[in-house]
Amino acid sequence: MIRISLDVMGGDFGPEVVIPGAAKALERHPDVTFLLFGQQERCMPILEKFSKLKEKSTFHHCEVAVGMDEKPSQALRRGRYISSMWRSIEAVKTGQADVVVSAGNTGALMAMSKFCLRTMATIERPAIAAIWPTLSGESIVLDVGATIGADAQQLLDFALMGGAMARALFEVERPLVGLLNVGVEEIKGQEEVKEAGRLIREAGLDTIDYYGFVEGDDLGKGTVDVVVTEGFTGNIALKTAEGTARQIAEYLKAAMSRTLLAKLGYILAKGAFDRLREKMDPRKVNGGVFLGLNGIVIKSHGGTDAEGFAAAIDVGYDMARNGLTQKIENDLKKYHARRPSSAGPEAA
Repeated sequence: MIRISLDVMGGDFGPEVVIPGAAKALERHPDVTFLLFGQQERCMPILEKFSKLKEKSTFHHCEVAVGMDEKPSQALRRGRYISSMWRSIEAVKTGQADVVVSAGNTGALMAMSKFCLRTMATIERPAIAAIWPTLSGESIVLDVGATIGADAQQLLDFALMGGAMARALFEVERPLVGLLNVGVEEIKGQEEVKEAGRLIREAGLDTIDYYGFVEGDDLGKGTVDVVVTEGFTGNIALKTAEGTARQIAEYLKAAMSRTLLAKLGYILAKGAFDRLREKMDPRKVNGGVFLGLNGIVIKSHGGTDAEGFAAAIDVGYDMARNGLTQKIENDLKKYHARRPSSAGPEAA
C-alpha cells in the first residue's frame, strides 16, 4: 500500500484539479491511499463527487493555503505548521505518507521541504529532476531550477541522485549519465563542469556509467538516461523545450486548417497526428522530483489539469514503490566510503 499526501490547495486551481487528478490516479493505482490537506469548505463538495477516492482518503482541514505569488520566506512565516503545504510535507516526515505531491508555489515548496525534511547528510543542495521525453523514450534532467550555479562536487552529487532516480523510474541497473556542456571535447566548457567530469571518472562509481559530456541536442535524442547540469541552465532548457512543443503544436494546427485540401489531409492522417499530440503533451511528463531530501517530494506544474496532476501522482507512486530515498542514500554511502578524504578527519 502506497500512501500519498496531497497539498489540495496548491496550484492555480487547487481542489478543482487536485481532487479529480487524484481520482484518475486511483483508477490506475488501486493500492494507493491518500491523505488530503486543504480547506474543508472548498474541498469537501468536490470530494463528495468521487466516492471511490473518498473511501481511500483521509481529509485534514487546514486554514491556510500558500499563494502562488508568495515569497518563500513569507510562506514559511505565515504557513509553517498550519498550511496545507506544510502539513502535507510533514506527513512524510512523520511516516504517515510515503510521498507528497503539490502543484503549489515552487519556491515555497522547496523552502518548506528543506526546513521540514532536511537534506541528506552529505548533500549541500537539493535538485529538481524532470522527466524528459526523447526520441528513444524518456530521460531525466537535473537540476531544472533548485540550485542556481553548482560546483563540481554538487554536480557529482546530482549525477548520483539522478542515477538512483533512473534506477527507480526506468528500472535500469546502471544508468548512462552525461554532463551537459557546450561541446563533447574534454577541453571545452566551464571549469566546474570539466572538474565534475574528472571527479566522476575517478570516483569509480558502480551504480552509474559515465558517458562524458553531452550537448543541448542530446536532450531530445535520448543519448543518455540522465543529463546533469546546474539549475539556471536546466530551467532555461526546460522552459525552452515546453515552449517549442507548444509552438510546433500551433504551427501544425494552423497548417491543417489553412485550406480544404489540408483539412482533408488531416482527416486521413488523424491517427498519426493523434500519436504526435500524445507524444508532445507536456501533461504526460508532469512531475518534478525534489532530490537530496529525507523524503520524496513531487512538484506538479501549477497550471496543469487533472490529467497532468494524475501524471505527477504517477511519478510519486513509482518513486515510493521503488524506494528512491533508500537508493540515493545507499549510493551516497558507497561513494563517500570510497573517498580517501571521508576517513581522514574522523581518523585524526
